[in-house]
Amino acid sequence: MEHKLFTLSEANALLPQLKEDLRKLQEATDQFERLYIEYQQAKESFRQTSGLPSGSLDPFFELESKLDFMKIETDLLIENFTRKGVLLKMINPGLIDFPAVLDGEEILICWKEGEESASHYHGWHDGFAGRKPFP
Repeated sequence: MEHKLFTLSEANALLPQLKEDLRKLQEATDQFERLYIEYQQAKESFRQTSGLPSGSLDPFFELESKLDFMKIETDLLIENFTRKGVLLKMINPGLIDFPAVLDGEEILICWKEGEESASHYHGWHDGFAGRKPFP
């Protein structure tokens, strides 16, 4: 596998920036979800009450454009994690894995939102359920 490998200290040194990136991503996804629900409700209400008169502008063009922009922005925020070499597993609650090597075996140092630092790991195929304290 080709990816950046972290030591536990490197993972924890990067964690403050990742926590800030995660906070921004969570805010962006929350805003997107709220606006998307508003859009769906408005569209359903419009569909039930009227149709578009001939020659009318699309009443949802601006809202759809805003959603498209927000999606692009969210995708870029997600891509920032990849560029830093970490694996964003979940946005809410935040779950981030750092590729590493322990005793010659490739592992993932694991951090979950709410934890002060990365202090656990699991194998590439074990997932969160296979977490163990980092020695």
